[in-house]
Amino acid sequence: MTDNEIIYLDNNATTQLDPAVIEEMLPFLTRHYGNPSSGYGFAAMARKAINLARERLAALLGCEPTELVFTSGGTESNNAVINSALHLQARRGHLVSSAVEHSAVLRQTGCDVTFLGVDKHGNLDLAELEAAIRPETALVSVMWANNETGVIFPIEKIAEICREKGVPFHTDAVQATAKIPMRLRDTPINFLSLSAHKFHGSKGVGALYIDRRTRFNPLIAGGGQENGRRGGTENVASIVGLGKAAEQALKYLTEEKRNIRSMRDRFEKSVVENVSGVSVNGEGAARLSNTSSLSFEGIESSAALLLLDRQGICCSAGSACRTGSQEASHVLRAMNPNGDDARRSLRFSFGRFNTEAQINRAIEFVPKVIEKLRQSARPTPVTTAR
Repeated sequence: MTDNEIIYLDNNATTQLDPAVIEEMLPFLTRHYGNPSSGYGFAAMARKAINLARERLAALLGCEPTELVFTSGGTESNNAVINSALHLQARRGHLVSSAVEHSAVLRQTGCDVTFLGVDKHGNLDLAELEAAIRPETALVSVMWANNETGVIFPIEKIAEICREKGVPFHTDAVQATAKIPMRLRDTPINFLSLSAHKFHGSKGVGALYIDRRTRFNPLIAGGGQENGRRGGTENVASIVGLGKAAEQALKYLTEEKRNIRSMRDRFEKSVVENVSGVSVNGEGAARLSNTSSLSFEGIESSAALLLLDRQGICCSAGSACRTGSQEASHVLRAMNPNGDDARRSLRFSFGRFNTEAQINRAIEFVPKVIEKLRQSARPTPVTTAR
């Protein structure tokens, strides 16, 4: 199968590199290879490029450039915040989070964690969240938008509750960045994590927003890079690419959101109308404009993925980080503990480089695949010999 035949509808897993990002990165993979910490003019080009990337990302997030620390991605950023909170508030060993977080937040050990449930639409109960905050709570960490369903949490309200309670607030915004307008300087968010490869940057690079009034203890100690908040020689080319991806995202944010939502809605509406026994996970909640998580009666998502792959259609059964695991989606189980949506759902996520022709093909083949699976699952009639 060639790349030209691929219909990539898994943009929540990762995104295609924007050609403009590649162009911006190339000189720092070839000519401008200096170490940005060195003192001569050749290295200064790398330093200047990192500073520009920081300014571009700050413009997208609505914060100050000095509040940004470049990391290896969302997982490191999440871990850095949680470790810092537990270190700085040694007498406070309690965290509050949601039951639908990414595994980088869920898999925290060595502390007491209250995981908040969600309703059937994926919504949090803010009164329950407020009640869960205790005197020994060191941090509240709630994702901005869910990676599997696209459900958006009311982060500004949560941040305000935490501010009133005097507890630091962190949001994993890996899926929300570049999809939702942000103005962090006007919101009492203490920490925010993001990853470049979710908005057409490269893999292995991300950032952590740290409000300038918030204390932070580095996860990685080293030579004083990133103003002493993250040791290690900077990944210059990827950071440059992140900055360009942020600039592109800000440039296209409103138009892109509208166009992608139009594709998502057309696809979703057609599938719901043409396939019986299908429901939209998170339909009753605010959702990202690019995400459609659909539950199909009478199928196993793993089998559907194989048949769709043969048609060149790339989607997922949930988080890409859990692909290959035999465990059903914890997100969908939290939304419907007594149902089997977690094993019969497919996530389609759309992006900047999808075309209407690709959506047409997906609309054509998804119903056919579901019907084929249902037919194969029906028992064969038994004929009685006469």
